[in-house]
Amino acid sequence: MRVRRLAAWTALPLAVTLGLVACGSGGGSGSGESDPNAAVRIEIAEPQHLVPTNTNETSGSQVLAALFSPLVDYDEANKAYEVAAESVTSSDNTVWTIKLKDGYTFHNGEKVTADNYIDAWNYGAYAPNGQNSSYFYEKIAGYEDLQGEKPKADKLTGLKKVDDLTFTVTLSQPYSEFKTMLGYTAFYPMPKAAFSAPGVLAEGYEQAPIGQGPFKMKGTWQHDAKVEVEKYDAFPGEKPKVAGVEFRIYQQQTAAYADVLSDNLDVIKTIPTENLSTASTDLGDRFKQSPASTFQFLSFPTYQKEFSKPDVRKAISMAIDRDEITTAIFKDSQKPARAFVSPVVAGYRENTVGEAGQFDAAKAKALYVAAGGPREIQISYNGDGGHKDWVDATCNQIKANLGVDCVGTAEPKFADLLTKVKAKQPVGLFRMGWVMDYPSMENYLGPLYSTNGSSNYYGYSNPEFDKLLAEGSAAATEEEAIEKYQQAEDLLAEDLPVIPLRFGQNNFGHSTKVTNVEMDLFDRIDLLKIEAVK
Repeated sequence: MRVRRLAAWTALPLAVTLGLVACGSGGGSGSGESDPNAAVRIEIAEPQHLVPTNTNETSGSQVLAALFSPLVDYDEANKAYEVAAESVTSSDNTVWTIKLKDGYTFHNGEKVTADNYIDAWNYGAYAPNGQNSSYFYEKIAGYEDLQGEKPKADKLTGLKKVDDLTFTVTLSQPYSEFKTMLGYTAFYPMPKAAFSAPGVLAEGYEQAPIGQGPFKMKGTWQHDAKVEVEKYDAFPGEKPKVAGVEFRIYQQQTAAYADVLSDNLDVIKTIPTENLSTASTDLGDRFKQSPASTFQFLSFPTYQKEFSKPDVRKAISMAIDRDEITTAIFKDSQKPARAFVSPVVAGYRENTVGEAGQFDAAKAKALYVAAGGPREIQISYNGDGGHKDWVDATCNQIKANLGVDCVGTAEPKFADLLTKVKAKQPVGLFRMGWVMDYPSMENYLGPLYSTNGSSNYYGYSNPEFDKLLAEGSAAATEEEAIEKYQQAEDLLAEDLPVIPLRFGQNNFGHSTKVTNVEMDLFDRIDLLKIEAVK
């Protein structure tokens, strides 16, 4: 899998059943031989970051999936299997032993060792470094001592080197899904060359990250234009079938779609909303669909007085007709969401939001007035993600049903929106999308809603929620864990820090110049399967 996380584009599912077998493979132009010497061109948005410990959005993660090889990946049943790891074992779910496969080298020739994982994870966990994925090391012993403005320590006590290819990870409490977590970007290694001094990232590393994956950087990150990678011949794992990839950065999906139609771009990861009705005609069998883990929602800045009351948030949710927007804007190509976790993970329940997820204009207005909701509402979104139509439709419903002013405000890029939200600048409600990092209910709950969650941009904090999440993480079995996670989800339904809107599915397309194009549950094109054709 590698990364999922915050999604820049709006997700466009064509089937309401997310458990369908993926149908993204094959279906090229139907002629032409494979060309292993050609590079392919894939559309992304401008990444926010390209450091593994700091990358928590899908465009950056797509690039890093080319540059790095994960410790584990996932099979069709979402079970973890070893990739860069030789084995990941534990007898008590607390002390885990990770043995690395021999033969991996970084793109600068450095041999990959246990130190590279330990150094990277310590860097990511150390609070003063301000890494977006710091949260993912929280379960490792010693994490608390690395937090705060003046931490007590700068290294996780739970990380111990055994030999060059073996290290142990001691957790602060048992967690049966730890192996599953290790496919996430935060757990990639970083070479010695990434640091100018112990714990200090080298200047310029992010502009040309050095990984140990199937591709290496070709030049540097050309911001708002492209990131290019080329095949790394010394990679010991499964070899890619193309010579390189140009990740082409687009500000507008419609421009990317036009380029795919004219064979000037090889893969568009999300068909624009306005082109959904004609995509199958435009692209024929090059229009693809596959299951996704995407969850689209509106977030409240709960730290602002006007949105601090749950009843205000509930009223706004009840004023939105999800079904109408799904039909009118998305042509019934998405599934309305009334839960906080995706149908693709075990433990999903169809309607955990309850009354707040049911459209009722009269009740919504009465509740809103009684709670003293604001007279003006702003919905901020990233303009590079194809969100304008549904945001405008949502605002129109809020205006009509609550009798307030509502306006959609576009930030140029997803990275710009995240930066403003992280700094708690006034943006009103703001759209967010989540693509799972690893297949578990916990991944839809912990990062987004726990007090110190890596993507909790709305200031939500509920000690009881945190307690239930911790109890679920420590549970001995998946069934016991799910019971606790579901109780935690029930608290979200009461507090409603976000409004669930839609569950997504991949709708993507490709040019006549590529074949075997597949997209996974995590919003990423499989770079080991895609082929160029002559």
